[in-house]
Order: sequence, then C-alpha cells, then structure tokens
Amino acid sequence: MIATRKIEDLTFDKNTMFLKIDGKVFRISIERASVKLVLANDAERGFYKISPSGYGIHWPLIDEDLSIDSLIEMAE
Repeated sequence: MIATRKIEDLTFDKNTMFLKIDGKVFRISIERASVKLVLANDAERGFYKISPSGYGIHWPLIDEDLSIDSLIEMAE
C-alpha cells in the first residue's frame, strides 16, 4: 500500500529543494533529484502540482514527475 503524505510546502534555494511533509522539512539536492530541475528556471520550478494522494509532484512546464518516497530517500 502506498503511504499518503501531506505535502505542506515546497521551496527552492539555489541548488536545494526544501520539502515540508507531515510537519518535517527535508533538504534535497536538486542535482541528485532531477536534471530537469537543475536546468529549469525559477518560474518552471515554482509551477508544480501535487498529486491528490500526496504520492508525487509534477512540474508540467518541464514534464517532470518525482515520487515523494524517492525524494525523502535523497534527503540530506
């Protein structure tokens, strides 16, 4: 069974993504997460959609999908 997560916030600072899930903040290197996010500009990174179940995040402007579980595994 896939865990449902509550994604509360997603921000970027240079080469780092900060993802707040279920009250906990995860710091993720963008270089580890996605080449498409590395190459994206601020507007492209900032326009995303969270799946209703909280399973993943989709960036439609760069056609990128990342699962929350994989991002948590990459967190520093």
